[in-house]
Amino acid sequence: MSETTGPQPLGNQTSLYEHALRLHRLHPDTALPNDGQPYPDSGSRPRRSPGTQDDRRRQGAGAAAVLDAFFARPDATPDELVGAFRDVDVPIHSNEHIAAAALRADLARVQETGRWLVRHSPDQDSVLIGLALLASDWAEEDTDLIKYIGLLSETFGPLAARALRRRRGGNTALLWLARRTAGWGRVYIVEALCHVGGPSARSWLLREAIDGDALNGYYAGAVARAADVHEAITAPDPDDELVDHTGRLLRVMAGNHGMGMSWSGYHSVRHVLDAHVTHLAHQEPTPARYFTAAFIADHLRQEDPDVPSLPPDQRSALLNRYLAVLHRDDWSSMARTELDPADEFTAWFLETVAPRLRSPD
Repeated sequence: MSETTGPQPLGNQTSLYEHALRLHRLHPDTALPNDGQPYPDSGSRPRRSPGTQDDRRRQGAGAAAVLDAFFARPDATPDELVGAFRDVDVPIHSNEHIAAAALRADLARVQETGRWLVRHSPDQDSVLIGLALLASDWAEEDTDLIKYIGLLSETFGPLAARALRRRRGGNTALLWLARRTAGWGRVYIVEALCHVGGPSARSWLLREAIDGDALNGYYAGAVARAADVHEAITAPDPDDELVDHTGRLLRVMAGNHGMGMSWSGYHSVRHVLDAHVTHLAHQEPTPARYFTAAFIADHLRQEDPDVPSLPPDQRSALLNRYLAVLHRDDWSSMARTELDPADEFTAWFLETVAPRLRSPD
């Protein structure tokens, strides 16, 4: 964890960066509980309404004006920006007004200011500004700084992801973050991994991106395309992790209306389903695999005219193949002994989905 130079932090206030590091030491290999909230400044940060569409177009303009005034003064120091954005709206995503202000200023000052704010500032708005400044350049020495503040991913994930995408080797930091983020923060990081690509990113996207969170639907289609799932699953001997993950991906996309890509927009869906059920038939039955196969079969059973690449005859044939696996003696025995009807989800499944899955003819 590298230190940065520049003015020292004000008073005894805890910086957001130190807050993230402290929590990371307690939870080194997992997402921070509740995304690290409450943050040190949570009680003092003003609430802001979303505003009108015109307001949204001007979002960031006030912050850009503060930056312009700051960079116009050669003797201004970064600590002066702590608290300076309290009365203006600071977006958590990349913003054209703030990016333009960074481009108008001297690059060395932009980097120095961004580093200091991310490392030392105790308030969210100025840390967001610092991240936005760092996202405007490609300096690799800032990677660790960006990575650790990105652990507070719901607030800082979008800009951290953008900043890391612009750096050589940023995919390694993004992978590190992907394993330590959850919820909305994970959405931003996984979407960035889909963009940067590379062998290590593809391997992770093929096996770990879909983790069962309700927000997986937002990036399931991007994962399918970026990782070339159709090529990986149709290989002769994919590993169990890849087969299981492909099943989860298909399950998410099956009912992914209103969030992201569904089967209807996935042109390779028939080939991926065919390969998945082929490999599934050679796997050991487990509750997770049973649920995944059952939900895929239930979706195949439904009449859905909006999947042009999956005509009715092929849909019916795939359904019967999934049902053949589910009703095999070893799979049925596993379901009877290992599915707990006292579990709320299992009880709902047994009452709602299971009765619809009759044996194939």
